[in-house]
Amino acid sequence: MKTDIEIAQSVELKPITEVVEKVGIGFDDLELYGKYKAKLSFDKINAVKDNKPGKLILVTAINPTPAGEGKSTMSIGLADALNKIGKKTMIALREPSLGPVMGIKGGAAGGGYAQVLPMEDINLHFTGDMHAITTANNALSALLDNHIHQGNALGIDQRRIIWKRVVDLNDRALRHVNVGLGGPLNGIPREDGFDITVASEIMAILCLATDIKDLKERLANIVVAHRYDRTPVYVRDLEIEGALTLILKDAIKPNLVQTIYGTPALVHGGPFANIAHGCNSVLATSTALRLADYTITEAGFGADLGAEKFLDIKTPNLPTTPDAVVIVATLRALKMHGGVAKTDLSEENVQAVRDGFANLKRHVENVRKFGLPAVVAINEFVADTEAEIAALKELCAEIDVPVELASVWANGADGGIDLANAVVDAVENENADYKRLYSDDDSLEAKITKIVTEIYGGKSVVFEKKAKNQLKQFAEFGWDKLPVCMAKTQYSFSDNQFLLGAPEGFDITIREFIPKTGAGFIVALTGNVMTMPGLPKAPAALKMDVAEDGTAIGLF
Repeated sequence: MKTDIEIAQSVELKPITEVVEKVGIGFDDLELYGKYKAKLSFDKINAVKDNKPGKLILVTAINPTPAGEGKSTMSIGLADALNKIGKKTMIALREPSLGPVMGIKGGAAGGGYAQVLPMEDINLHFTGDMHAITTANNALSALLDNHIHQGNALGIDQRRIIWKRVVDLNDRALRHVNVGLGGPLNGIPREDGFDITVASEIMAILCLATDIKDLKERLANIVVAHRYDRTPVYVRDLEIEGALTLILKDAIKPNLVQTIYGTPALVHGGPFANIAHGCNSVLATSTALRLADYTITEAGFGADLGAEKFLDIKTPNLPTTPDAVVIVATLRALKMHGGVAKTDLSEENVQAVRDGFANLKRHVENVRKFGLPAVVAINEFVADTEAEIAALKELCAEIDVPVELASVWANGADGGIDLANAVVDAVENENADYKRLYSDDDSLEAKITKIVTEIYGGKSVVFEKKAKNQLKQFAEFGWDKLPVCMAKTQYSFSDNQFLLGAPEGFDITIREFIPKTGAGFIVALTGNVMTMPGLPKAPAALKMDVAEDGTAIGLF
């Protein structure tokens, strides 16, 4: 059986100029990065701004497990299948981060016969967006430290600098560092640290900005530190938002690539979903909506994180709201949520499917709380048995949610036809009536409590002393009207990654907040979620290589 990269390398790619003709994009609308990648010009983005948006389909999933769910693969396969049944469809996905690619996840451009191509480029340096975001973030760090070194006219308290440097790798050794050592010529000594690039607020800003002007305004609103009198210091106080915007002037333009079946795909931006809001750029999604009849997009991790943030944070910035939500699951993952060890997942266990269904059921209920129709997509595996499939269909029927098996990994577009038809049926016959979970006028405490009790199934929220003090401070600064971005383990509804299934009656503890005033939300840190991941004992990088002719090996 071919690996993902072997399948990708066996495909004869079409020039990107040819791929995008079907959605009305011409040669002059593109900024080419070779034959198969391009950025979309702002002239074209602006030219279609008044187009009526098409249908928006959000793809999400159950809480992820080591068994795998295949959300990106399903998104790509569904789009290919929709095109095959005559629906003009585009995809809007996130860009992979090198940290997970070289860590535990491997390639991140779909899988099997449902991939975006060229997958080697997308998984590595692509069009340089990650480099630009990293550079802008670290330029801000350098300029901030230089301001302090050159006299500190703003009165910045170096003990209360909250801006960190970043690198697009999993590097636990950089979580806590000291900078400015070595004497007066080397700056002012202070504690610092690194986040992964996709956790940078600049990544979140890039993915929420609607144009260059909005990008600059959001960058200017970043809080980087506090003065000795505890008042916040913004990027605009340093007068460097123009320089940061200049670094990002090309990165803000969406990237165009193709699927194996020639579906145009906008792959742009990639904020983490258990740290940031986990969605691709507003520009990419909005533009796809104005070019295609159907747009398929996804949100990171399970629906408790990615989908909630998509619906409460990203959707208000889009020209339309989702028409349906696809929830991806596998029988293997349901069995893990039902208590089965990873080593035993190939054995039939109908009862474990029934027990694990509680996790899927809660996600379906949560989607409906936003007023949206749900469709369950089961990513097929060869070990799935007829008895397990029958039990799952029976359980889905009991809560009146459509469910379809999809074999897009093995069979590409043909393997997603039934799912595509179910999605079209949901869009055309069910009335989406989107509503946010909370309003901007709710306090931060109320917003978090609603998420915990109504989405996670928890009992209450515990705010530690630091978080309580920050709540008072944020209200004084006027930040309490911003949306909340929960930083929580992706593996459980709770803040304990080992509580699988659908736990109830638990408390969520908020240890501190991080203001992301440029992005326009407040991050609430729970549990031991870290903004700089580490590498596993045997990272995926150990299997990667390159042939003498430059061909990539072992990306996935």
